[in-house]
Amino acid sequence: MSVDKAELCDSLLSWLRTFQVPSCTSKQDLTSGVAIAHVLHKIDPSWFNEAWLGRIKEETGDNWRIKVSNLKKILQSMLEYYHDVLGQQVADEHVPDVSLIGETGDVFELGRLVQLVLGCAVSCEKKQEHIQQIMTLEESVQHVVMTAIQELLTKEPVESGSTDTYGEFDYQSRKYYFLSEELDEKDDASQRCRELQQQLSVLMEEKTSLQSELQSIKEKASHCEPQDASTAITGKKLLLLQSQIEQLQEENYRLETNRDDLRIRNGVLERDVADLLHRNEELTSLAQEAQALKDEMDILRHSSDRVSRLEALVETYKRKLEDLGDLRRQVRLLEEKNTVYMQRTCELEEELRRANAGRTQLDSYKRQVHELHSKHSSEAMKAERWQFEYKNLNDKYEALLKEKERLITERDTLRETNEELRCVQVQQKCLNQAGSLVGSDGDTVGNLASEIMPTEFKETVVRLQNENKMLCVQEKTYRLRLGEAQGQLEEVQRSQNALETQNRLSQQQIADLRSQVEDLQKALQDQDNKSEDSSLLQKKLEEHLEKLHEAHSDLQKKREVIDDLEPSVDSNTAKKIDELQTILRKKDEDMRQMEERYKRYMEKARTVIKNLDPAQKPSTVAPEVQALKNQLSERDRRIQHLERIGRCRSDRTFSENRAESSGGSSRSAAAGGSGGGGGGNAFANDGSFMELFKKKMEEERRRKEQDEAGNGQATEDKKPVSVASFVGKRRGGAKLALKTGVVAKKQKLDSEAETGKGDAWSKYMAEVKKYKAHQCGDDDKTRPLVK
Repeated sequence: MSVDKAELCDSLLSWLRTFQVPSCTSKQDLTSGVAIAHVLHKIDPSWFNEAWLGRIKEETGDNWRIKVSNLKKILQSMLEYYHDVLGQQVADEHVPDVSLIGETGDVFELGRLVQLVLGCAVSCEKKQEHIQQIMTLEESVQHVVMTAIQELLTKEPVESGSTDTYGEFDYQSRKYYFLSEELDEKDDASQRCRELQQQLSVLMEEKTSLQSELQSIKEKASHCEPQDASTAITGKKLLLLQSQIEQLQEENYRLETNRDDLRIRNGVLERDVADLLHRNEELTSLAQEAQALKDEMDILRHSSDRVSRLEALVETYKRKLEDLGDLRRQVRLLEEKNTVYMQRTCELEEELRRANAGRTQLDSYKRQVHELHSKHSSEAMKAERWQFEYKNLNDKYEALLKEKERLITERDTLRETNEELRCVQVQQKCLNQAGSLVGSDGDTVGNLASEIMPTEFKETVVRLQNENKMLCVQEKTYRLRLGEAQGQLEEVQRSQNALETQNRLSQQQIADLRSQVEDLQKALQDQDNKSEDSSLLQKKLEEHLEKLHEAHSDLQKKREVIDDLEPSVDSNTAKKIDELQTILRKKDEDMRQMEERYKRYMEKARTVIKNLDPAQKPSTVAPEVQALKNQLSERDRRIQHLERIGRCRSDRTFSENRAESSGGSSRSAAAGGSGGGGGGNAFANDGSFMELFKKKMEEERRRKEQDEAGNGQATEDKKPVSVASFVGKRRGGAKLALKTGVVAKKQKLDSEAETGKGDAWSKYMAEVKKYKAHQCGDDDKTRPLVK
C-alpha cells in the first residue's frame, strides 16, 4: 500500500491548515519548518515546548542553510518523540532528506516529513481530537490521510543505533551552536572572536577526524567482500557520516559568517572607543578646572561656618550667665527637699522591716496551704477509688444474689426431675410385669416397637448432643470475649474517673491561683510608690502566672486524654457487645430449632405407633399400645426436662463467666490503685471470695447429683432399657458420659489454732481453708455441657 507523495503532500497541507498556524498557505511555506514547528507545538506542548519552539528561526528568507537547520531540528525532535514517548521506531524509508527539502523544496521528501507529523498527531494523548478533526475534511483527503497513517504504522521499525548516533552528533552541533549564541555581543566582542576561532579550530579538527574515519571506512569497505552482511550497516554509517559532515560544514559556514560580522562590529567599536577617548580627555581637563573651583568654595564655606559657630558660642555664654542665678535658687530648694526625703527614707526602712516579718509569716502560711491542698487532692483520689471499689463490690453482691436465686431454682428443678425419674422407674417396672403376662403375639409386637423406636431416637439424640456440644463450646468462647470486653470497659471507666477527679482538682487549683493573682494585683495597685516591694510582688505575680499557665496546660492535656478515651471506649465496647448479642441471638435460634426437631421426631414416633398393625386383637394389642404410649409420654417429659436443665446450665455458665471477668477486672484495678496504701485494704485486693463461693455451690450441686445418681442406680438395675437409659448416653460408651459425684478428697487442715481469734479476718481465712479442702479435681472443671 503506497501513496503518491505529491497527492499526500497536498492532502496533508489541507490538514495542517486546520491548526490555524502562521505561514501555512503553500508547500513553499512548509520548507522553512516554521509552520511544522507550530503544528507540533499544538500537538504536544509538553514535549515541543516554548523553549524548543524558540530555537526555530522564523526569518529564513531565501537562505536554504537556515531552512535545513530548522528542518533537522524538527526531524530530530520528532524521532526522539517517537522513541521516548510513543515507544516506536521510524523505518528508514519514512525518514526524509531535509537537505533536499531546504535546497530544492522536494515534494516527495516534504510528504514524508508531514507524514511523520501526522503519525505524532494520531499517536499522542490528544489523538481523539485530531482524529475528529481529520473526519471533518473532505472524503478524498480523508482517504489519503488514512492510507498514509496505515502505511506509517505497518512498516517495520528501523534500527535504534542509527538514530542514536545521529542524535548524538546533532546534540554536539546544537551544543556548539548554543554556546556561540550565549555570548554577549556588546561587551566582549574580542573575546567572542577568540572563542569562535577556538570553536572553529575544534570543528575543523573534528571535521578532519571524521574525514579520516570516513576514508578508513571507505578503505575497509573496498577491501571487504560484497557478500558481507555488514555492508548495509556500513553504508548507513557512511550516509550518517556524510550528513554529519554536511552539518559540520554548514556550522562552519555559519561560524565564518558570524566571525566576519564580529570583525566588522569590532572595527566599528574600535572607532567608537577612539572617539570616546578623545572626548574623555576633554572632559578630564574640564573636570580638573571644576575641582579647583570646588576646593576654593569649600575653603570659603568652612571659614563662614566658623564665624557663625563663634557668634552662637557668644550668645550661649550670655544665656548661661543669666541662668546661673536661677540655678542657685534651685540648689537651695533641692537641699530642703533632700532633708524631707531623708526623713521619709527612715520611715520607709522601718516599714520594710515590719513587712519582712509579715512576709515570712505569709510564706509559712502559703506552705501550709500548699501541703493541705496536696493532702486534700490525695484524699479525694482515695475517696474516688474507694467509691469505685464500693460500686464494684455492690455489683458483685447483686450478681451473687442472682446466682443464689438461680441455684435455688435449679435445686427445685433437680428435685422435680428426681421425683419424675423415680415415677418413671416405678411405671417401667409395672409395665415389665404386665408385659410378661402377654402372649407370644404381644411379644412380637413389643419387640418390633422396641427395635424401631430406640434406634431412631438414638441417632437423633446423639446428633443433637454433638451439635449441642459444639454450640456450647462456641458459646463459652463468645462469653469469654464478652467478659474481656467488660473488663476493658471497667478499666477505661476507672481511668476516666481518675482523670475526672484530677481535672476537678486542677480546676480548684486554677481557681485558687486566680484568686491569688487578683490579690497580688490589688496589692500592686496599693503599693505603686514602693519600688522594692513592687518588684518583689511583680516576681511573685509572674511565678503565679506561670503556675496558672502550667495548670491550664495540664488541664488541657487531661481533657484531651478524656476525649481520646471516651470515643474509643464507646466504639470498641459497643461493637463487641453488639457482636456478642448477635451471637447469643443466633444460639437461641439454634436452640429453638433443636426443640422443633425434637417435637417433629416425637410426632413421627407417635404416627409409627398408631400405624403398628391395627388388625390385632383388642385383648392382646391394647396393653402393648398403652405401654408404648406411656413410654412416649415419659420420653417427652424427660426430653423437656433435659432441655430445661441444659438451658439452666448455659445460663449458669454465662453468669459465672461474667462474674469471673468482673471479679478479675476489679481485682486488677484494686491491686493497681492501692499499691502503696499499706494493709488497710487487703480484703478488697483478695480475689478468692468469688471463687470460694462458686466452688461451694459446685460442690453442693455435685453432691445432689451424686445422691440422685445413687438413688436412680438402685432402680435402674431392675428394669430393662428405657428412654432414660439411652437419652443421656453418647457414642463411645462410658468414656463420654458425664462425671458425677467425683470429688477430689483432701485431708482436712487443722485450723483450730487460728479460729480461736474473734476478729472477722480470722473467720474469713478459716472459711477459705475449710472450702479449699473440698475443691474438685481438674477433670471436673473442664467437662462439657450436654443437653
